[in-house]
Amino acid sequence: MRFAGVFGFMVLLVLGGMAAFAFLLSQLFEGGGRMAVMVWVGGCGLSLVLPLLAGVLAMRAFRDIATPLADVMAAADGVAEGDLSVRVPAPEHGPREFGRLAESFNRMTEELERADQRRRNLTADVAHELRTPLHIIQGNLEGILDDVYEPTPEHVAATLDETRLLARLVDDLRTLSLAEAGQLPLMWEAVDVAELLADLSTSFSGQAEAAGIDLRIEIEGHLPTITGDAGRLDQVLGNLTANALRHTPSGGSITLRAQPLEGGVRILVRDTGDGIPAEDLPYVFDRFWRGDRARARISAHAGGTGSGLGLAIARQLVHAHGGAIRVESELGQGTTFTVELPADGWPGDK
Repeated sequence: MRFAGVFGFMVLLVLGGMAAFAFLLSQLFEGGGRMAVMVWVGGCGLSLVLPLLAGVLAMRAFRDIATPLADVMAAADGVAEGDLSVRVPAPEHGPREFGRLAESFNRMTEELERADQRRRNLTADVAHELRTPLHIIQGNLEGILDDVYEPTPEHVAATLDETRLLARLVDDLRTLSLAEAGQLPLMWEAVDVAELLADLSTSFSGQAEAAGIDLRIEIEGHLPTITGDAGRLDQVLGNLTANALRHTPSGGSITLRAQPLEGGVRILVRDTGDGIPAEDLPYVFDRFWRGDRARARISAHAGGTGSGLGLAIARQLVHAHGGAIRVESELGQGTTFTVELPADGWPGDK
């Protein structure tokens, strides 16, 4: 009621003001009453039409600008409350910039949702991986305290093996997290790939010979010197070679081959082992992926990494060098890991 009264009063003021204005114009230009009526009607019409037109334009602007902004603000509030599934609907009207803003916001929330899911998966995986060695350590120590086991060197050594496995897992997790965040320190230097493969052959020749596996080194053509962290590249190729040794039966072979690539070097680690099922290939470089968990557990005590993080670390280290890594495999025919590294992988020169 109060608003209606104020609005009516404003209308009366406008009508009265226009009547006075029409009378003054008619007197000024010596017009008659007809002119005064025409001026009054025209002025009142403009006084009513202009506010209505302004109101329509304001409503249109609200629909085109305020509504999309309100949608974004509501979605931002949802994200702040922890709802990462919220999305901003594409605006039907308004400037194209609001459409791009909605797309950017939705991409951001999708990436946040994926990152949150990866975090949850990592937490679950780490808890699962830590549980087994901790239970073994706890069981061995409780058995010794309860006189169920004698504190023999064998029991102590078994417990010590589990602590080493835990230490290896923690160290691998730290390396992987730093690499994924781009914060892993790398010592950039000139690296001779042929020498790198020769060092790998020396490191693994004893294990290969003991397992009855033929370890070969093949260098094709002239290899360019690359820029990289020799220690980290040795870690990458060492992980791949250790994987090949674990899954290649006696009498098989492992070939480390290097060949020049336009602008870099290609390194292949090929084995004649068990191979990887096709359905598992997309997950080979994921954290804690293992084709055979029982055998991986045994290999961990035999000196392998056993953490299920070796290939994930290898991928991150290769990417840190500006390179690429991929895998090809066929059951019963063996597996080939291919690493391609640019000759100049140092980001300081890019």
